[in-house]
Amino acid sequence: MELKAYLKERQALVDAALNNYLPGEDMLPASLHQAMRYAVMAGGKRVRPILMMAACDAVGGDSMRVMPAACAMEMIHTYSLIHDDLPAMDDDDFRRGRPTCHKVYGEALAILAGDALLTEAFILMSRLGEQGVAPETVCQVVHTIARCAGSKGMVGGQVVDMDSEGKTIDLATLEYIHTHKTGALILASVQSGALIGGASPAEQEALTRYAQAIGLAFQVADDILDIVGDQQLLGKDVGSDEARGKATYPALLGLEGARQRARELRDVALEALDGFDEKAEPLRQIAHYIVDRSF
Repeated sequence: MELKAYLKERQALVDAALNNYLPGEDMLPASLHQAMRYAVMAGGKRVRPILMMAACDAVGGDSMRVMPAACAMEMIHTYSLIHDDLPAMDDDDFRRGRPTCHKVYGEALAILAGDALLTEAFILMSRLGEQGVAPETVCQVVHTIARCAGSKGMVGGQVVDMDSEGKTIDLATLEYIHTHKTGALILASVQSGALIGGASPAEQEALTRYAQAIGLAFQVADDILDIVGDQQLLGKDVGSDEARGKATYPALLGLEGARQRARELRDVALEALDGFDEKAEPLRQIAHYIVDRSF
C-alpha cells in the first residue's frame, strides 16, 4: 500500500462529503455559512476522518458507512481550531495555510461559526442510521465522540493547557494536556470507526491502545514541528508555543528526548495492531507517518 495515494483518495472522499453536508454559502444566514465553509474547506489533512475509516476497515467493516460520523468529527475538530485561534486563546493569524477564520470574518462570527459546526456535527451523527448503522451503535458513537470532545476530553485539555502557560509543569501534567487536547478526538475517531465496523471487544481494546499511543505521538510531533517545522508546509504559525510559554515535550525533555518519546509511542501503537491482518495496514502506515513527519 502506498500511503500518499491512500491518504489523497480518502481525503478526496471526505472533502466531497463535507461539501455536500455543509449548508450552502447562499443559505441564510449567508455570512455564517460562508465562515463555516471557509474554515472547514481550507484543505486540512483530514487525519481524524481517515483514521475513523481505516479503523472500520481494519475490523472488516465498510468504511463508507462511517462518513456522517467522519465528517462530524472534522467539523468538531475545525470548530476547536476556530476557537483555539481566537485572540482570547492562542491568537494565531494563520491556519491551514491561510488567514484564520476570525481574521477574515471577525471574532463574533468566528465564535458563532464554531458553535454552529459543533451543533451540525451532532445532526450528522444522528444520520448514521441512514447508512444502516444500528440505533444502539449510533448511541455508542455519539456518546464516545461527545465524551472525548467535552470537559473530560478536548475542552478539558485546552483549559489545563491555558492554565499551564508560563509555568513549570511535570511530565504527568503535560501528558494530560496532550492526551486530552489532541489525543481525545483521535481516540474517539478510532473507537467510533471500530464500533461502526462491528469490532469485537478484543479488537476494540487493541484499537483503543493504538489510538491512545498515536494520539499522544501526534501532539509530540506537533511540539517538535513548532520548533523545526516550515510555516509554508505546516500551514500555521511556528514558534508560537515558545513565545506563549506553553508546556511542550521539547521544553521538558529536549528535542532529541521528544523525538525518542514519539518513536516509543509509535512502537506501542504498532504492537497493538499485532493481532490484525493486512486490512490494518493503513493504520500501521499512519502511525509511521505521524511520527516521521517530525524528523
